[in-house]
Amino acid sequence: MDADLTEVRQPSPAQRGRGGTTAWILQVVSGVLLIFLLGVHIVAQHFVVKGGLRDYAQVVSYLANPAVLAIESLFVVVLIWHAMLGLRAILLDFGFGRRGQALVTYGVTVLGALTAAYSFWLIATIAAKS
Repeated sequence: MDADLTEVRQPSPAQRGRGGTTAWILQVVSGVLLIFLLGVHIVAQHFVVKGGLRDYAQVVSYLANPAVLAIESLFVVVLIWHAMLGLRAILLDFGFGRRGQALVTYGVTVLGALTAAYSFWLIATIAAKS
């Protein structure tokens, strides 16, 4: 058997297209932000509030604070951003061509936008109850 047939060929940087490094840097930055925002979220909701937020009424009251609402909204944005970049990276590992990469990027962007829209609708619905 010829050794060339079993060799896995990696695409050259020109074949892979642009944006890989930028996406990776954004993934790292959003990951660091997530660690910070998750820490704030956990401390604020489970340690600052006596006994933690245990029921719907407490969550509604908590989200009535504009600063809390802004931090929780930022948490949602960074979480969705990080998740969509990760999903895109996993899907691009399948080795699609340029058209496939563009479709993956478009699909992940649409999914992220729909997820963000639903998340903000939900946050606004809960915050409006106060």
